[in-house]
Amino acid sequence: MTDPQALFVDLAAEGAELDTLVSGLTADQWRDDTASPGWTVAHQISHLSWTDQVAGLAATDPDAFAERLREALNAPATYVDDAAAEGALIPSADLLAEWRRGRTELLGALAAVPAGRKLPWFGPPMSAASMATARLMETWAHGQDIADGLSISRLPTARLRHVAHIGVRTVGFAFTLHNLPVPAEPFRIELTGPDGESWTWGARDATNRVSGTALDFCLLVTQRRHPDDLTLDVWGEAARQWVPIAQAFAGMPGEGRKAGQFR
Repeated sequence: MTDPQALFVDLAAEGAELDTLVSGLTADQWRDDTASPGWTVAHQISHLSWTDQVAGLAATDPDAFAERLREALNAPATYVDDAAAEGALIPSADLLAEWRRGRTELLGALAAVPAGRKLPWFGPPMSAASMATARLMETWAHGQDIADGLSISRLPTARLRHVAHIGVRTVGFAFTLHNLPVPAEPFRIELTGPDGESWTWGARDATNRVSGTALDFCLLVTQRRHPDDLTLDVWGEAARQWVPIAQAFAGMPGEGRKAGQFR
């Protein structure tokens, strides 16, 4: 089991790395397009800031969070984009300060959640550790959008293990989203981490297997690369069916990226 305190340290580090990337941008560059259609750098940071704030409410004020949830249910197809667009109008320096403040407050709120308590969310309730993992995954994924938009290459870190873990845990979720039966057969995931370490999930003798680098797997499950542009080995009918629909994030299936877009 992952040590929650170590996980919080990793979440802080992921935010700090992205902070370093965007804090050096000019105000004009904050208006540059990213790899997510229609979203600028400001949209990406606005989205992260908004979600951090809402996650903080889930940890500290369930009633206030419930109100946010009701607002989301009134506009399920547009609330994420609307919130990002609203925050993107804030001057970049103010938006950066708001995001920094929200990150700090969220870490403090999650660290104070008693063991065993589940936090309300837009999907199933989750523990503080699971919430931190989800926030790390989103920070990394939206950071990838920004890096891609700016044509910047980021070095993968061992923090990708958290992203990969969500990717493994959400195999069944992806099938359900696409109204497909969840495979009864287990999956085996074998990844090579950034430092050459081996990360594995599932039984060794599983028929359905996916192997490759942790980076490629994380790009797949966050839909930041088309499967054709990744070097992953896939065995088994259910695994081959899963790869094109893999999705580690909540919400409706995304459009993903086009084949050859980043080849």
